[in-house]
Amino acid sequence: MLDRRYLEENPDAVRAMLSSRRHDFDLDDLLARLARRKEMRGQLEELQTRRNAGSKEVGGLFKQGKRDEAEALRAELSAIGDQVAAGEAEVKAYEVELDTLMLSIPNRIAPDAPDGADESANVILRTWGEKRELDFEPQDHHTLGENLGILDFERGAKVTGARFTFLRAGAAKLNRALMSFLLDLHTEQHGYTELVPPFLVNDRSLTGTSQLPKFEEDLFRLTEPNNFYLVPSAEVPVTNFYAGEILDGADLPQRFCAYTPCFRAEAGSYGRDTRGLIRQHQFEKVELVQFVKPEDSDAAHEELTGQAERALQLLGLHYQTVVLSTGDTSFGAYKCYDIEVWLPGMKAYREVSSCSNFRDFQARRANIRYRPEPTAKPQFLHTLNGSALPLGRTLVAIIEQYQQADGSIAVPEVLRPYMRGVDVIR
Repeated sequence: MLDRRYLEENPDAVRAMLSSRRHDFDLDDLLARLARRKEMRGQLEELQTRRNAGSKEVGGLFKQGKRDEAEALRAELSAIGDQVAAGEAEVKAYEVELDTLMLSIPNRIAPDAPDGADESANVILRTWGEKRELDFEPQDHHTLGENLGILDFERGAKVTGARFTFLRAGAAKLNRALMSFLLDLHTEQHGYTELVPPFLVNDRSLTGTSQLPKFEEDLFRLTEPNNFYLVPSAEVPVTNFYAGEILDGADLPQRFCAYTPCFRAEAGSYGRDTRGLIRQHQFEKVELVQFVKPEDSDAAHEELTGQAERALQLLGLHYQTVVLSTGDTSFGAYKCYDIEVWLPGMKAYREVSSCSNFRDFQARRANIRYRPEPTAKPQFLHTLNGSALPLGRTLVAIIEQYQQADGSIAVPEVLRPYMRGVDVIR
């Protein structure tokens, strides 16, 4: 959520941001409503001042024996009291409308984000590794997995529906190995504290991280209680770990990592990448979340992205890192890097991690603050998160980049201890 004062004092900057994001929003209407709110509160304060002053006058008039005047003033004050009560109710209702509108404004955008309407304007920053030279025609993971009997799409669809899959034997074991490797890497080498969060969250938490109200159609909602949702990412419960709290500045930064299953309707995919494991309704992920001081968030963003990249490097997977354009950056992010892994079977790069700096956008929505000094006024901290890494898409990359001519899959060396020495999936 953006600061109201910033909106009122920088309308041109907000218009420019909305334009660069290609986000349709009636800012003039909101500004008029904010002005009306100030007017309503001013009128209410005048009434309250008059009532308070009149209350003192009533006592004085009674002491002076001016009973009729005192009773008349008391009746007037009673009427003012009714006006104050009605005014407070009106302001409260108006505030709810304003909050709803405020939640519909995206975050500010980094000034160095490439300007563009969509992913075609994203800019490649760096690459790591090389595309593996194969002396045979590569197959995609869908074909390889079915031929090896380790991915069962048909039975997943039978049991649940489209875009649900059984991982079997070698794929299941590789999936578990990936989870353990990633958690060990980020806790032991990168200084993160591991959490096992709830896999259900309430609507307040989803609003805090900006999935609600904008992306409700992409969430799986329970019917009872109807304000509970399946987690779309560990970002939601972990970011809300400190919701409504004031942290000590001396305790920052705070770094957490968490494994969770994730559930998404993929409402906006429109048939893209629906074959195989790329866009599943259920997948698993290890997420990194940081809480930092504002002056440290840009450096933390680079650090977090590097940590996600390090996981791919240790796995020996070729990838490229891109900075997202203004039109492709997510609603809540100030700046975002996507790490895209090469899939030789699909002959394409696909996003395997998004690393975002939200600045104070989520902290305002979730009311997460800190005191720079013990006696200082609390202020909003900055939040960041990134996938490090999603198990399904990383599994896809391993299957396709490590495929061999006979259709088997070599296991990355770093995972072999977790696979109890298994080096090839046949």
